[in-house]
Amino acid sequence: MGADTSRSSPKDDAKGGRKKGAPSEPKRDWTVDQAREKRKAQRSFWELLRRFAPLLRGHQGKFGVSLASVIIAAVIALVTPIGAKITLDYAIAPGARQLEQLERMGWGERRLELAWWIALASICVVIFSLIVGTIGRHQMTRLSKLVQSEVRRLVFGHLSTLPLHRLSAMKSGGVSSILRDDAGVVGEMLFSVMFNPLRAIITLLGGLGAMAILDWRLLVGGVSLLPAVWFTHRTWISRIRPVFTVIKQNRTTADAQATEAFAGMRIVRAFDRRRGESSRYTKNNHLMTRQEMFVWWWSRAIESLWMLLIPSATAIGLAYGASQVMNGRLTIGDIGAFLAYLGMILGPMELLVGTASQLQNGLAGWDRCLDILDEPSEFDIAAPATADSSAAGNVAVAALALAPRPQLIELTRAHVRGELRLRDLSFTYPKQTEPVLSDISLNVPAGTMVALVGASGSGKTTLCNLVARFFDPTAGSIELDGIDLRRVNVESYRRLLGIVEQDVFLFDGTVADNIAYADRSASMERVVEAARAANAEEFIVGLDKGYDTIIGERGVRLSGGQKQRIAIARALLADPKILILDEATSNLDTRSERLIQGSLSTLMKGRTSFVIAHRLSTVREAGIIVVLEKGRIIELGTHDELQDRRGAYFSMLQMQLHAAKDYAL
Repeated sequence: MGADTSRSSPKDDAKGGRKKGAPSEPKRDWTVDQAREKRKAQRSFWELLRRFAPLLRGHQGKFGVSLASVIIAAVIALVTPIGAKITLDYAIAPGARQLEQLERMGWGERRLELAWWIALASICVVIFSLIVGTIGRHQMTRLSKLVQSEVRRLVFGHLSTLPLHRLSAMKSGGVSSILRDDAGVVGEMLFSVMFNPLRAIITLLGGLGAMAILDWRLLVGGVSLLPAVWFTHRTWISRIRPVFTVIKQNRTTADAQATEAFAGMRIVRAFDRRRGESSRYTKNNHLMTRQEMFVWWWSRAIESLWMLLIPSATAIGLAYGASQVMNGRLTIGDIGAFLAYLGMILGPMELLVGTASQLQNGLAGWDRCLDILDEPSEFDIAAPATADSSAAGNVAVAALALAPRPQLIELTRAHVRGELRLRDLSFTYPKQTEPVLSDISLNVPAGTMVALVGASGSGKTTLCNLVARFFDPTAGSIELDGIDLRRVNVESYRRLLGIVEQDVFLFDGTVADNIAYADRSASMERVVEAARAANAEEFIVGLDKGYDTIIGERGVRLSGGQKQRIAIARALLADPKILILDEATSNLDTRSERLIQGSLSTLMKGRTSFVIAHRLSTVREAGIIVVLEKGRIIELGTHDELQDRRGAYFSMLQMQLHAAKDYAL
């Protein structure tokens, strides 16, 4: 359950609230509603723990050393109250029996020396316990950081394999929040699940055992505190953990909104929406503040309970001990040890309560990471059947999902000719009902240039996305050299592709880094050669540092035409077998377009190429021109053939010629 992310209207922004006259919505308990819904779908503690355990594979040694050291340190710590008991009973206030024992052992006149030796021994025990505990904590901290890094790697790696439509639904700021916050707290679960609880349990059981040896009534008093631990732990699980999950979701939404607003700051300012964006961001932060205050109140209530419980238990124990000393059942040393052990068992109880808070926060983060990791990868869903979307076709798809997968074919550049065949291809985007492409059949010989033309929304880019295998067709198939692409390892196939899109994406790095993105092993000579072929070197050498110039996020320091030429150089360096140009010359002036057309002709020579262009003058040399309308092929042929038919292609060509004449006039 996230925050309200809807954008308010200008009138709403001006008035700072809902529109005048609109009926007010009934108030809802946001925490109860969101937490209840989240709790229904929440994974159990044991399921989360079972999914967490494999992260420790390969780190058993560190984990074992850490647990062994915490056990040793906790057991040693239980010895220290015995030193206080001996000091009180034998050195400070010995009774007749203790004096007799001291005389018999030769310490009768050396009680002060005995006290110093006991103090020295206690210090040595504490130092040894501290060293052992530090070793264990160091190993556990190191392991937690390794787990944290591994979770981030897994989440990032899996996110990169999700279907494009799923990634499009995620906002970049939200993804960053998951990687930074949710994956970050998972490593700390090692402390909240194992390290701290184990230390607390050993201390608790050891303290209760020592109290039982001193006086069984003391054991009863200590055990009576356990219901308080159970109550506070259950409170955390039932009340706090779902709210922690909701807070994380809303923080993700707020981060995504901030990222989006600053990425589009030119538009925000152009439409004077700065206050509206600020109001939207503030609204989500106010919601998170209320949720965090809700958690704070529950935390404070539990802390107050323990702040009252610990002094009360100490006072009651002291009064009881005094009565037992007066009755001669216990010694002053017994009371000192009792109070020390009482403090030792109350400390672990409080630690368990604090650990519960950290644990629920970590589990909420791990739960969110598992939501990502459990999402099906790009082609985890079985390939659709080649029948149409009928009931029989749906049954076939379901059968494919259950059938064992064949061994995927690895493609090598040397053995791929580049012949593509589209057979009765149809495609519908996920969660939509209307097909974007229908009954597309096309034979593309190797090395042929295919021009896709048509009005906006006719399916040109979608068809290229299917050729690039960003999606699989919902019906029909695409074959490369006679092999269905669904039988091919998608990574080996994409290594044969080169893509230049209309909306060029460049990374925040140097010019050389962006050109060499297609081949990280490329030498500087090859980078320069690709830039020359794309007619990009002319402006590159004029930059501050030439090829080493930092171009900024998304190439913000370059013009649209310059970014386009960098993208073309990147595709040239990839030396693809199949080339996709999605209006690659759309952002170029006439001079640059003419320069690049020659480079593109060289690039496309001998390569199977799919070119999308609204300016028909750029596709005259295409071997096949495909005219699309509403997702269907309405014309197919060469430029001369389609002109002679005087159909849709001829009409579009005439419209552009008339528009060019009008512009010239």
